Amino acid sequence: MSVWADVVGQEAVVAVFEAAARSARHEAQRRADGVRPEPGRAAGAGSAMSHAWLVTGPPGSGRSTAARAFAASLQCTGPEPGCGSCKPCREVMDGSHPDVVRLATDKLLITMEEVKGLIGEAQRRPWSGRWRVILVEDADRMVERTTNVLLKSIEEPPPQTVWILCTPSAEDVLPTIRSRCRLVTLRVPPAEAVAELLVRRDGADPALAARAARASQSHIGLARHLATDPGAWQRRRRLLEAPVSLRSVGDAVLAAAELVEAAQAEADEATAERDAAEKAALLRALGLEGDSRVPPALRAQVRQLEEDHKRRARRARTDVLDRAMIDLLSFYRDVLATQMGADVDRVNVDMSQDVDQVARSTGAAQSLSRIAAIEQCRARLRSNVAPLLAVESLMVQLRPQA
Repeated sequence: MSVWADVVGQEAVVAVFEAAARSARHEAQRRADGVRPEPGRAAGAGSAMSHAWLVTGPPGSGRSTAARAFAASLQCTGPEPGCGSCKPCREVMDGSHPDVVRLATDKLLITMEEVKGLIGEAQRRPWSGRWRVILVEDADRMVERTTNVLLKSIEEPPPQTVWILCTPSAEDVLPTIRSRCRLVTLRVPPAEAVAELLVRRDGADPALAARAARASQSHIGLARHLATDPGAWQRRRRLLEAPVSLRSVGDAVLAAAELVEAAQAEADEATAERDAAEKAALLRALGLEGDSRVPPALRAQVRQLEEDHKRRARRARTDVLDRAMIDLLSFYRDVLATQMGADVDRVNVDMSQDVDQVARSTGAAQSLSRIAAIEQCRARLRSNVAPLLAVESLMVQLRPQA
């Protein structure tokens, strides 16, 4: 199966990447034949290939999947780039190819040390493939001074190095970085394409997959979560029913505490096993077994790992809460569409009664105000605001007004 099979609803983007991969194969062959690169080809002039790419698209559109498929097509040795069956394609898609260096952080920020490590990797010649591919899946999680360190390497990479940066928006990186990359933008995939992917890849029931694709607004990750987690629908329904049932500030505070506690529990469940495995591996590497006391000289390494685990837990909790905010946005989107008489399909078909109730009891101005409050809460959660305070403020604004 082609490496593009999971890049759903992105035909124009796949065409761009396929053309680039064919051009890259031609360039690699010329290099192998001893022909010097044509002027401007490394920068992409007169060529479908470029040595720096910026892949953007809304959350859940499949940015990382598309970027990884492109990396595979560059290393492919099959008849057509991205065949999916040759050894390099399989290795890239499995994450084991020695010439594809991938950085996807599970923390709030990518550190300066991680970026410097990528720059060092970019200077190396390919071990076995045609290209040295540096794939950064969360380029928007770099602060400005960290991004500046990348500039020289992206502007003048070695001739066999390709940078691929992924961000939700082109505005998430500095203009100096943006101007040196070829921009590729993904769109929101059709719900039908997302549902078909869930059935084919995850074995989901077709009816459930279609429902999950619509409820997630074609966000592939959220749709998969809804289609594969038995308790996801119940948690989602409790979340969307909470604002409707609020009657006082006290209710809002209690609902906020419940939401944050549930998010923390889900985040802990998602990270606990990995944290324990990493700590056990570190202790073994340090020559310690079981509950052995850590010598003072080695405590710094264990403490650093524990700090990394805390940052990962914060990121996981933030991601769970952000997913909740997206669900709330979908609910008030349906409310606003009903109030405006818009001829659009509802996202939350299973909550039509609640949507109608809120639409009748409030006006469009209040719905817009609530949508703005949810977006503000999302922004606060991405900053250093305490999650409980941010969610409490939101719930107070969502409660029915007299």
